Amino acid sequence: MKWILSYLKPLRMRMAVGFIIKVIGTVAELFIPFLLTYILENVIETGDIKKIVLYGVFMALFALTAGLGNIIANRMAAKVTMIFASQMRRELFSKTLHLSARSTDKFTIPSLESRITTDTYNVQNFVGMMQRMGVRAPFLLIGGIGITLIMDRALALVMVATLPIIFVVVYSISRKGVPLYEKVQQSVDGMVRVVREDAQGIRVIKALSKNTYENNRYNNVNKKLCKDETRAGVIMGVVNPVMTMLMNLGIVAVVAVSAYLVAKQKSSPATVIAFMQYFTLISMAMMSLSRMFVMYTKCAASANRIAEVINSKSELEIKEDDGKGNEAYHVTFENVAFSYLGKKNNLENISFSLKKGERLGIIGATGSGKSTIIRLLMRFYDVNEGVVRINGKDVRSYTPEELTAMFGVVLQNDFLYADTIKENICFGREISIENVEKAAKIAQAHEFISGYSDGYEHMISAGGTNLSGGQRQRVLIARAIAGNPEILILDDSSSALDYKTDLNLRSTLQSELPESTVITVAQRVSSVKNCDLILVIDEGRIIGRGTHDELLENCPEYKEISDSQMGGAFVD
Repeated sequence: MKWILSYLKPLRMRMAVGFIIKVIGTVAELFIPFLLTYILENVIETGDIKKIVLYGVFMALFALTAGLGNIIANRMAAKVTMIFASQMRRELFSKTLHLSARSTDKFTIPSLESRITTDTYNVQNFVGMMQRMGVRAPFLLIGGIGITLIMDRALALVMVATLPIIFVVVYSISRKGVPLYEKVQQSVDGMVRVVREDAQGIRVIKALSKNTYENNRYNNVNKKLCKDETRAGVIMGVVNPVMTMLMNLGIVAVVAVSAYLVAKQKSSPATVIAFMQYFTLISMAMMSLSRMFVMYTKCAASANRIAEVINSKSELEIKEDDGKGNEAYHVTFENVAFSYLGKKNNLENISFSLKKGERLGIIGATGSGKSTIIRLLMRFYDVNEGVVRINGKDVRSYTPEELTAMFGVVLQNDFLYADTIKENICFGREISIENVEKAAKIAQAHEFISGYSDGYEHMISAGGTNLSGGQRQRVLIARAIAGNPEILILDDSSSALDYKTDLNLRSTLQSELPESTVITVAQRVSSVKNCDLILVIDEGRIIGRGTHDELLENCPEYKEISDSQMGGAFVD
C-alpha cells in the first residue's frame, strides 16, 4: 500500500486544500446540533423574534457552509482521484509492456488484464473514498464525542461505550477480507482468460458449433467467481448489520438513560434532542468507517497485485560483452542451450553463424524449437548456456532500444489493430508514404491495397478480420520491411500465401534488401530452399544443416519433408 503514496505525493497541495475545505464543512456540520440546543434552551424562552431569527440565520449559514464545503471538497477529491488513477494505470500499462517474456508468462496475460482494469478500479475507489469519507468520518466521530462530553458526560459515556466493541468487530472481520478478495481477483483472472480466448476464437467456435461447450466452460469459471465473491461478501457483509445493531443498542441505552436523567431533572429535553442528532452523526461516521474498512480490504488485495507487477525486476540485465566474438559474422549462436521451465532443455547445442546479407532457413516439426531460436536472438529470454551474438557482441550487452532497432519481425501470432493500412504498416514510426508503398510492393501487398478505393487509407478492423489470411500476412511483412531492418525475421509468416506469391516475395526480398540478414522459420521446404543455410530442428537439436541440395543428400528427415511436399511445393 505504501507505493500509493508515491502517486499522491505530487498532488499533496491539492489534497491539502481539499482537506481544509472538508474540515471546515465538517466542523460547521458539528456545530448545528449544539446551536440548536442553545436556541431551544436560551433563545426561544426570551420570546425575542429578532434574536430567534438571527440565530436561525446562523444555523442556516452553518448548514450552507457544511453543504458547500462538502460539495467543493468532493469535487476536488474526484479530480485528485482521476489524476491518481490515470497515472497509476499509465505506469502499470507501461510496466506491462516492458515486462520480459518470462515475467509475462509468470503473470499470464488474463491476470495482467484484470490488474489493469479491476484492480486499478478497486484502488481508485478507495483513494476517492478516503478523501471524501476519510476526513469527514473521523472528524464527525471525534468531534461528536468531544462535544457530547462537554454537554453531558454521563450520556456521552453511555454512547461511547459501544464504540470499542464496534471497532473490535470491524477490525477482526476486515483482517479476513484481504486474502478473500485476493482469491476473488484470481477468479476474475480465470474468467478474463476464458472471455479473452473465446473473443479471439469466436469464428472457430461458430464454425465447429461449440457454442454450448464454450458456454459451459464460461459457466464453470463464472460459478467459481460467484462462489468466491459470495464467500467474501457474506463474511464482509457481517460488518454493517453488526455495527448497525450495536449502534441501535447504543441509541436505546442513550434514550433510556436520558429519560431517567430528564425525569430526575439532571438533563434537559433540548440536550437529549442534540444528543440524538449527534448520535445520528456518529452513527453515520461509523457506517462510513465500516464501508472504508470493507473497501480497504479490496484495495489492499488489489494493491498487492498491482505492486507485484510494478515492482517486478527484469531478469534481463545488461551485461558487459566478453569481447570474444567475431565481427565478421552478423548473427552467431555458440553452443546455446535453453529451457523455459528450468527442467528439460527446449534447445541444446545450437550453433551457427551468418554473415551480413545471408539467408537462414529454419525448418522442423511443430514444437521442435524453431521459434525459440528467434526468441533468444531477440532476447525475449536469456540463454541458459552458450552465447548469442549480433555483430560479434553478446546480445545481453545491448540496451533494449539498441537491440530492437535492428529487427523487423513477423511472428506467428502477430496482430493488426483497428486503423488504416498505412498506420498499421507505419506502426507509430515516422515512415514516409513512399517507403510504405515500397515495403508493400516488396511484401506483394501493393496490388490488393491499390484495389481499394481509398488505397492505403483503407480501414482495417481489429485483428484484420476484414482481410484474408494472405492479405494480413502481407501487410504484416510490409510492416517488418518498412523500417529497413538489419535483421528480418519471418516466423511462419507465409503459411497463408500461395506458392507463386511466396516465390515472388522471396525473390523480391533478395533483390531489394541485399544488406539485410533474413531468417525464415517455415513448415514448407519451398520457403527455405533458396536460403544460404538451412537448419533442420528436431526436439531442440540441429539434426541437419546445409543448403537445400546438401540436405537432400545427407539429411533423411529433410529429404522426407521435401518428398512429401513435392506435389506442387516447388515453383521455380
